Amino acid sequence: MPHRHGQTDGESLAHNRPHAGEPESLEPANIVADVHGGPYVRGVPMILATTTPRPRRNVELVLLVLALAVGIGASAMVGLNSPAAFDADFWFQSSLLIVAAFAFHMILRFRAKYADPIILPIVVALNGLGLALIHRMDQPGEDTGNNQLRWTLLAMAVSIVVIWFLKDHRILRRFTFISLAASAVLLVLPLVPGISAGEVLGASVWIRIGPMTFQPGEIAKITLAIFFAGYLSSNRDLILLAGRKIGPMQLPRFKDLGPMITAWLVSIGILVFQRDLGTSILFFGLFIVIIYVATSRISWVVIGVALILGGGFLASRFFSHVAFRLDSWWNAFTPEVFDRSPGGSGQIVQGLFGMADGGLGGTGLGQGRPDLVPFANSDMIVALIGEELGLIGLFAVVMLYMLLFTRGFRAALGARDAFGKLLACGLSFAIALQCFVVIGGVTRLIPLTGLTTPFLAAGGSSLLANWIIVGLLLMISNTARGPVDTTPITHAPTEAVQTS
Repeated sequence: MPHRHGQTDGESLAHNRPHAGEPESLEPANIVADVHGGPYVRGVPMILATTTPRPRRNVELVLLVLALAVGIGASAMVGLNSPAAFDADFWFQSSLLIVAAFAFHMILRFRAKYADPIILPIVVALNGLGLALIHRMDQPGEDTGNNQLRWTLLAMAVSIVVIWFLKDHRILRRFTFISLAASAVLLVLPLVPGISAGEVLGASVWIRIGPMTFQPGEIAKITLAIFFAGYLSSNRDLILLAGRKIGPMQLPRFKDLGPMITAWLVSIGILVFQRDLGTSILFFGLFIVIIYVATSRISWVVIGVALILGGGFLASRFFSHVAFRLDSWWNAFTPEVFDRSPGGSGQIVQGLFGMADGGLGGTGLGQGRPDLVPFANSDMIVALIGEELGLIGLFAVVMLYMLLFTRGFRAALGARDAFGKLLACGLSFAIALQCFVVIGGVTRLIPLTGLTTPFLAAGGSSLLANWIIVGLLLMISNTARGPVDTTPITHAPTEAVQTS
């Protein structure tokens, strides 16, 4: 192929070849990225010297056995402290969990063999522990534990389908605005007469599908993450246009604040019409993090926090349910607030007493009194862990979550495309923020919200959404950790030749 000054391909490469004894270096000005393959040096395809990555599926298998031991061992300890020790339900649940976990592992071996080997064992350990704790709270005639197992199997099956059919996560970028429309529909569904389940525990976030209820907002956090990642990866340069500078902070232009103002209004709308404080914080926090990662401007975080604080202040003045939440946080031990119904602090205080009773080592699985805490198997499952597994057990669970976040962020760092980086970062942060909001509320660090602890708490909607997130993170990590396609291209693209 001809180049400037009449050079041929070979002459161009020879001209840029280092002399003997000199290290080979590539100046950024001489490298032109090509969307169809590897980089080009002065218009000529260059083959990168890379080491062959290791799948590390055997490492995952060993960790998966340990993860199953955690969940099944917790169920065994619960059984030892109950009349029905090692009954048919125990063996049936344990067998199904083992089969589902190893089926997931085998799918990764065939479909995503370079995926992160740590993510699946962590999630299986958390999910197995959650099944044991939920089953431990079942009263005679209740079936919450078996229902959670059914949701677990369904969620893992849906995640497997995502992994099997989603060959490349970058395909999702085509559905940027479709994801936005889907998010709007999912958020409006709980307000539609006929399918709305009405107000449940003070929030209108559920729809009724036959005999079961579902929370579409849990799926909306995934579609919103896809929209934010797709929009910001395509419009980053526009958002980075210089605005007014105030001190050390570079503010964006007013017209570029449109997406953030829209996200803020949506969050406030959820708080007003659905009375759901936790989901509002989750959605708006998700947007702030993705736009900060995309632009690296702290000004977006400052503006976002200001909008959150301003919206929260106004909501506390005009909406009683928000004011009750704040009052039960500040004055939790006041007798009038403790006994108030609704909006009292009895749930928070009983959870704190339970964790205090657990101490460092806990009372032991099945030997505490979590039945004194309302919703101990869902909203307050962290208090149950603190009481029966103690501070050590609670720290171990928090460390598992931290490992899960870091593996998700590591997949984001390794992704070779902007969309994959933003999507992995957003999905990982969604789980991280959800854990912070829940654990912070139970420990009275922040006001209590209605969010569920990922993979642990009872709730099929949350479990399904979080397993889908796991599938997406595994696919992104598979692309990030897998080999780079270095197949040489016969002819360089016209743009590369012109810029060489």
